[in-house]
Amino acid sequence: MRGAETTMETGDIQSPATVRVWDPLVRIFHWSLVGLFTFAFLTGDEWQQPHEIAGYVIAGLIAVRVVWGLVGSRHARFSSFIYRPSTVAGFVSDTVRMKARRYLGHNPAGGLMVIALLMVIIAISATGWMMTTDAYWGVEWVEELHEGAAFTALGLIALHVGGVIVASFEHGENLVRAMVTGRKRAAGPNDIA
Repeated sequence: MRGAETTMETGDIQSPATVRVWDPLVRIFHWSLVGLFTFAFLTGDEWQQPHEIAGYVIAGLIAVRVVWGLVGSRHARFSSFIYRPSTVAGFVSDTVRMKARRYLGHNPAGGLMVIALLMVIIAISATGWMMTTDAYWGVEWVEELHEGAAFTALGLIALHVGGVIVASFEHGENLVRAMVTGRKRAAGPNDIA
């Protein structure tokens, strides 16, 4: 083994060594949430019953993810990616200059995004459920909060996708593929595992 590269018998260089980072539960949660949120957003005003079913499934996914964030695998746990605000600000500043360190798991901005998205989706789920109850059915502020949280989630998703693109470019790594396969390039000497 030579650094992060492996060699074949002929001496040709193969792709860098990889390590498992994202466990199956995290990956299934992520892509299920992407699909269900998209479906729920597109059906909100037009197809009420499937919209509500998608919302309940999303709420269940969020509950599972919160539990997994407490007891799950190393990179799935909240304790591995919640950083002080000053650390997040420093990371974002370094990213703007394209000098941010590579993290094997979530980087500080990505960790903050996970928490922000979870909180906004919890708000969407809670207000969506409230709108199905007798006490809150037709209550304008609940509907406005539900819709506002959904559009806030869209904004956060746009920032998330932008961050993934920037980090993929900056570190020469396809982060979308990593969320499909669960594997990333092994940590190098300047990376944070």
